[in-house]
Amino acid sequence: MKKLNIAIIIVSNTRTARTDKSGNLLKKLIISDGHKVFDKIIVPDDVYQIRAVTSSFIINKNLDVIILSGGTGITGSDGTPEAVKVLLDKEIEGFGEIFRAISYDKIKTSSLQTRALAGVVNSKFVFVLPGSLDACKTAWSEVISHQLNDKTKPCNLVMLMPRLKE
Repeated sequence: MKKLNIAIIIVSNTRTARTDKSGNLLKKLIISDGHKVFDKIIVPDDVYQIRAVTSSFIINKNLDVIILSGGTGITGSDGTPEAVKVLLDKEIEGFGEIFRAISYDKIKTSSLQTRALAGVVNSKFVFVLPGSLDACKTAWSEVISHQLNDKTKPCNLVMLMPRLKE
């Protein structure tokens, strides 16, 4: 399996390194799947700070994937999709659709409240997830881990990586 370098950005106005359960779970899941956690940081739910941190990862040549968690709801302070969407070269609409469909089985119509999304920017994959522990587990275990595994057939995102710069 191809090992990828993955950065985790936790978007929260309240979490700390000690109280960040979702980020720690993502880190554990990523490592257990054989990938490397390049960095894990917490940023406030501020569109410009999210954009600045994400942009610093976008230009890092040693990074393959960026996962943001938090700020995907519809309240006034939720701004992660707005921060990230303008940075994307291409959006992968299917990620949000599949994530919400899987979430519907667990939380029914409450799944419509997430604005989870994914895309490609500067030859890197970016995933924007809700901040809850269960949402992070669902997104990684049910979708992302399979697409970041070059053994997944009939196709996966890893096999497209060499062609992202075309």
